[in-house]
Amino acid sequence: MTIYPAIDLYEGKVVRLRRGDYAQMTVYSNDPLAVARGFRASGARACHIVDLEGARDGISANFEIVKRIVKDLGRRDGAGSISHDAGESLPPFVQVGGGIRTAVTIDEYLRIGVRRVILGTAAVSVPGFLREMVGEFGSAIAVSADIKDGFIAIKGWTTLSDQDAQGFCRAVEATGVQTLICTDVSKDGLLGGTNMELYRTLRERLSIRLIASGGISSLDEIRALSGLGLDGAIVGSALYTGHIDLAEAVEAAQ
Repeated sequence: MTIYPAIDLYEGKVVRLRRGDYAQMTVYSNDPLAVARGFRASGARACHIVDLEGARDGISANFEIVKRIVKDLGRRDGAGSISHDAGESLPPFVQVGGGIRTAVTIDEYLRIGVRRVILGTAAVSVPGFLREMVGEFGSAIAVSADIKDGFIAIKGWTTLSDQDAQGFCRAVEATGVQTLICTDVSKDGLLGGTNMELYRTLRERLSIRLIASGGISSLDEIRALSGLGLDGAIVGSALYTGHIDLAEAVEAAQ
């Protein structure tokens, strides 16, 4: 299982929200690049970036910051030339979400080196868009199923759609999407533990790549998610508060 340390961006800063509430925001760093470098130094093989302004407003407000992070993580030491030599460790796999609602935006992110783009609001609100994007970009497309009260939340979790969560996840798989990121919004940012039963149920019903997110706060939970057969786990607040050591999390996920 792959650990995806999370960088949530708002006005150029690294922040975390409680239950997706923009009024309950904690700023952890004014230097997202330094945070990303720290993740790589701790052995992370992947990184999960969310543009929170984009998620809420449908714009790529932090695109240039994401671009700098991706470029820097592709370098040997954060300062040297980009390395693709045989035998060299590959740069972390970067996936990005938040405000990605057009093919143009998807293409722009992929062109700067993002490996996977995450669709949320557009996958729910625009009929046919998801299937079209999967047809054009293939496995580079992932979907975020953000679950709140049994339904899918959109627009940065500020709006509840009429899409039943379980039905939506099955419909996503039917479009040919290969990766689903599932978040229990009620758990996110609280450090109170993740919704293990949700992921157990989804793993039993779905065959696509499944990544857990929301409330993961201990190494035991990481081991349990790995044991369920999940493909990845996104860890955010627990890293910033020191509840989880990233290097230990990477090892536990193995």
